[in-house]
Amino acid sequence: MDTKDLLKKVRKIEIKTKTLSNQLFGGEYHSRFKGKGMTFSEVRPYYFGDDIRTIDWNVTARYNEPFVKVFEEERELTMMVVVDVSGSESFATHKQFKNEVLTEIAATLAFSATQNNDKIGVILFTDKIELFIPPKKGRHHVLRIIRELIEFLPMSSRTNIAEPIKFLSNVLRKKTIVFILSDFMDKNYQKPLMIASKRHDITGIRVYDKVEEEIPKLGVVQMQDKERGKIMLVNTQSKKVRKAYKKHYQSTVDYFKNSFKMSGAGNIEIEVGEGYIKPLLTYFKSRA
Repeated sequence: MDTKDLLKKVRKIEIKTKTLSNQLFGGEYHSRFKGKGMTFSEVRPYYFGDDIRTIDWNVTARYNEPFVKVFEEERELTMMVVVDVSGSESFATHKQFKNEVLTEIAATLAFSATQNNDKIGVILFTDKIELFIPPKKGRHHVLRIIRELIEFLPMSSRTNIAEPIKFLSNVLRKKTIVFILSDFMDKNYQKPLMIASKRHDITGIRVYDKVEEEIPKLGVVQMQDKERGKIMLVNTQSKKVRKAYKKHYQSTVDYFKNSFKMSGAGNIEIEVGEGYIKPLLTYFKSRA
């Protein structure tokens, strides 16, 4: 992709996701993710109905009339968006690939954080950490993140979700809002997730294509494992083959739901082609 096409695509994503973020997620995001606490701002004269516990007795004594302390929410938070860039994300039966939906969701979350003056960082992963962008504030930083999401070429095509979760625990010392975006076609990440969830506010967003749930009856067809690059002939008429595939697929879905539930982390499921705004908004409202 040349620079002109890249900038055009970045701008298109910015317009779409920033508008959605401003309209839908500003207030919901703010309500869902509270700041670190309250910090002193100023004193002002006491008004009828003010909480008497906020009276500043030193200032009151000095001026011989009641004054109260005013506190503001200390809001500065850090968000980390963790995005799966493995081979299985380049799958599509609709107009959009899964990785394109992941990019839009990541951009929407990033602009929501920026709108609330919070820091935003990104981790791109496969079966290893492919790219780590430390948290910063501002529109230009978000645009850099979007550019990386669009044009980044991973070294690996496989998936190991435990890797970025372990990385989070080692790198992020302060409590962080974490969104993990993936199809979660993987297992063996429950233990590191439980450890990371003790410190961080984690939400898993599973993006899936309905067609992946089971193999259609198409006779003997050539299929490719996107993560291993292996090409094989598969008899899709075979009940045994279809049953084994469906069982494996469902086991990854169940593992995702159970792991996040047991860890006390949130989870969202988004189907490609059905839109991601409503599921995200519903989640924010339910957790506010």
